[in-house]
Amino acid sequence: MIADHQKSKGSNTLVRASSSNVMLIGNLGNLRQGGGNTGSTANTNTYEQFFETSLSSSSSKQPNKYPNSVMGNVVKKQNDDSNHDRAVPAQDASLCRALSTRMDPETLKMMGNEDYKSGNFAEALALYDAAISIDPNKASYRSNKSAALTALGRLLEAVFECREAIRIEPRYHRAHHRLATLYLRLGEVEKAIYHYKHAGPEADQIDIAKCKNVQGHLNKCTDVKRMRDWNSLIKETAAAISAGADSAPSIYALQAEALLKVHRHQEADEAMENGSKFSVDDCTKFFGPIGNANLLVVQAQVNLAVGRFDDALAAVQKAAKLDSNNKEVNPVMRRARAVAAARSNGNELFKASRFSEASVAYGEGLEHDPYNSVLLCNRAACRSKLGQYEKAVEDCNSALNVRPKYSKARLRRANCYAKLERWESSIKDYEILQRESPEDEEVIKALQEAQAQLKKKHGGS
Repeated sequence: MIADHQKSKGSNTLVRASSSNVMLIGNLGNLRQGGGNTGSTANTNTYEQFFETSLSSSSSKQPNKYPNSVMGNVVKKQNDDSNHDRAVPAQDASLCRALSTRMDPETLKMMGNEDYKSGNFAEALALYDAAISIDPNKASYRSNKSAALTALGRLLEAVFECREAIRIEPRYHRAHHRLATLYLRLGEVEKAIYHYKHAGPEADQIDIAKCKNVQGHLNKCTDVKRMRDWNSLIKETAAAISAGADSAPSIYALQAEALLKVHRHQEADEAMENGSKFSVDDCTKFFGPIGNANLLVVQAQVNLAVGRFDDALAAVQKAAKLDSNNKEVNPVMRRARAVAAARSNGNELFKASRFSEASVAYGEGLEHDPYNSVLLCNRAACRSKLGQYEKAVEDCNSALNVRPKYSKARLRRANCYAKLERWESSIKDYEILQRESPEDEEVIKALQEAQAQLKKKHGGS
């Protein structure tokens, strides 16, 4: 099986099917996705330096070196005469199991290294996992798995694997360096410096200088936040991200919080989107319950600002469970519930064509969140139905000020401009909408009508 893998890279590859099974398949198909190296700290051009690549000289001579392998069954994917997949006969299971126990983990690691070098990170990860399942106490397997996880953008999991590698081998310089780089990207500068100092020849003064640069920006973040200088906080968080903390949820959350304060809701949403996506459990494990609760409170506020009311409530409720002493949880929860209730009540009244009452309902929600773009846009719809086009335009303006790409508010404003026969303004909005959605027939038709009316107004033929 190893010979097949080495002779023809695309033919047979081991892939872990579950925590205890390995599957041998002919075409990895959707596992071969996105081999890009974005976000990876690994440099495949220095592959020989980056991995422990040597094979055990006795691997082929000791087939029973790991008689207690937990790899489980190996299943081979075969094709019948019709080129359709067929299941492996049950009687072959014992043979497959025997083959699996003879796989040397060093060989699996070498196969994983080949995949990593080729940019096939998901395949490499599966092979490193297979090696770990046979020999869970080999630090290099954990460290290499960390590199694959990093390349796949799964940085917190990569941290946990590096920690395990260092637990197994405390003086493993490469693992220390890899962990330090991960900590720097995640904004944990002091931990990064500690591990760089334990990385031996793997680290240099440039690494430490980079950490100190990021720390300087983070210190300024603390100072300007205390002074409520939100614009400076936006600037310093951006500088910290550019300096190396490019995957730090806490820094992106701090930036989003500042953007909310200056009513740049769309940018706040983009800031949270730009931050790495980690599971709640992983974030809690890495940042602790209190740290993750802070992140969830900011996420809830961003969700609320852009109209994801259910998501806002879910996030703040998770925060409350993680840290019941968080002072921001209750105010955010009350505001989220009030705004969600106002939107729901207003929507019901609007559906019943009770536009004046719906307008009042949305207004009640705006008392709790004056810059909420969704409530503003919904109230604009009510005012338009009531013939209050100027007021509707004002609400759309307010919504677009905080979310310039809010297409529903722009379309509503364009329609109101048309009702007011302000054709130039109407055309400008329709043209923006058409660039965003070239195939939208409603926008195309409305734009053509506005252009015709403007031409008519100027006496064109």
